[in-house]
Amino acid sequence: MEEESKFAIHAAAREGKVATVEALLRDNPKLANLKDDDGRLPIHWAASSNQLEIVSILVQQKGFDPDIQDDSGWTPLMIAASVKEGEKIVDLLLSRGADVNQTNHSGQTVLHFVASKNNLDLARKLFEQKPPASARVRDKRGQYALHRAAAVGSVPMINLLLRHRSPLNATDNAGYTALHHAVAEGQGDAAVALLKAGAEVDKKDSDGNLALDLAPDKQVRKYIERMAEQEGIDL
Repeated sequence: MEEESKFAIHAAAREGKVATVEALLRDNPKLANLKDDDGRLPIHWAASSNQLEIVSILVQQKGFDPDIQDDSGWTPLMIAASVKEGEKIVDLLLSRGADVNQTNHSGQTVLHFVASKNNLDLARKLFEQKPPASARVRDKRGQYALHRAAAVGSVPMINLLLRHRSPLNATDNAGYTALHHAVAEGQGDAAVALLKAGAEVDKKDSDGNLALDLAPDKQVRKYIERMAEQEGIDL
């Protein structure tokens, strides 16, 4: 019980108990900056539960840092961008100066998560910030946001990232290019989009596989080959 009362504000933030959060902060404003056993502040929990009203209270606290990280290096912005329908909290954090290029302990920026979630509107918003999000940040697995967009098969996200100067043929730690990821996940249209953008077909991964070698079945491979032929791309 003592542990629960110690982190009462974290529970209240997570559960959307606005009056409780307000009362606790009135009694002790420093609770806004209290880390729990996960290294999270109340704002991390409020963001993860999509509690806009509580986030609005917490960002107004004295000494608020929009880029405060939990023990995994996640900022409130990263968490909000990964939550379904968290756009209003994202907007609020951006208005408070949240850094769109902050990395967590795995080297990922918010753009990596947005690409994985195929949240195109949010990706556009990140690129509109000053300074804008960078599509040229490689995480500790050697992956750019483009690798993630390719894996989930989002052609619009792929094209957006490429317009914002994402490296096209960069390899990750396994030697995979974005094309390798698209083909391996059976994302035929994404593979074709990458080929149209100039993806190199002769790059091999760490095991010596070309991207097309990773097709999960013959149908996927034949589809990519047929579409490439229609586009005049020599495989």
